[in-house]
Amino acid sequence: MRALVFDSRLSFQPRQSEPLHSLGDSLIRVRQAGICSTDLEITRGYMGYKGILGHEFVGDVVDSADRQLIGKRVVGEINVVCGRCDLCLSGLSTHCRNRSVLGILNHDGAFADYVRLPSANLHVLPDTVDDDQAVFVEPLAAAYQVVKQIKLDSNKWVTVLGDGRLGLLVAQALRETGAPVRVIGKHPDKLALCEKWSIRSRPLADIVPRHDQDVVVDCTGSAGGFELAMQMVRPRGTIVLKSTVAQGKPLNLAPLVIDEVNVVGSRCGPFREAIRALGEKRIDVASLIHRRMKLDQGVAAMELAGRPGVLKVLLSMD
Repeated sequence: MRALVFDSRLSFQPRQSEPLHSLGDSLIRVRQAGICSTDLEITRGYMGYKGILGHEFVGDVVDSADRQLIGKRVVGEINVVCGRCDLCLSGLSTHCRNRSVLGILNHDGAFADYVRLPSANLHVLPDTVDDDQAVFVEPLAAAYQVVKQIKLDSNKWVTVLGDGRLGLLVAQALRETGAPVRVIGKHPDKLALCEKWSIRSRPLADIVPRHDQDVVVDCTGSAGGFELAMQMVRPRGTIVLKSTVAQGKPLNLAPLVIDEVNVVGSRCGPFREAIRALGEKRIDVASLIHRRMKLDQGVAAMELAGRPGVLKVLLSMD
């Protein structure tokens, strides 16, 4: 099969071995996949991963331990868990001590003709969610995870730092809570999308941090995002970290102690809720698609996705 592989350098492989079978898994023929910031960070050293990239995908089940899944169009949760460790047994399986993670940690990803995942990870898609929307299920679920982790209402002032792929999804998800949400970013065309969605936005250059925000969500994908969040959040406010950044940077964490700030890491989220929101057309993802490219153009597609101002680049396996 064809695949986009990272092994110290990124390359397109026209004759990659198909994924190995594991008990209880399904083989999925990938239709389409999306490039996200984590994929880009992996090529910069994040997680020390080597293998097939990609974890945002939609595809068709061609073989499965669960015969009812064969022929179904699916998306898949990215954590492959043991189900036996203390965290799995306590309901925290996404933090399984023995987990692998699709295209991120010890599990080949979806930038390929085929991918394998446990059948339990798969979600069958309704006809109301098309392939373009389906590619956004995983990052949208991650956006909804913020809503599960912190309580928001019309009295909480929320700032989303970053007008990239994830930041714009997070802003749309948080808007549904009734909280006043604004997005801070650097790109006028991206901030214009916020106006389209009736979400307030401001250019970063116009911001004077005043330690007055109840919640600041860092989706910048940069080492400086957390520093800015500390300058913006109020005492006893909350910073939510959504960025994965390979670059290390010294930080003065004293303000977190002085202002008694809560810091919440936020990762994977509820797939069913994301699928339902897309099916009900509550979230606009079509406006986030920058370009579609073929799998054999994967190296160029990754380079494009890493350029400033570019939103979602999709890889087609056709």
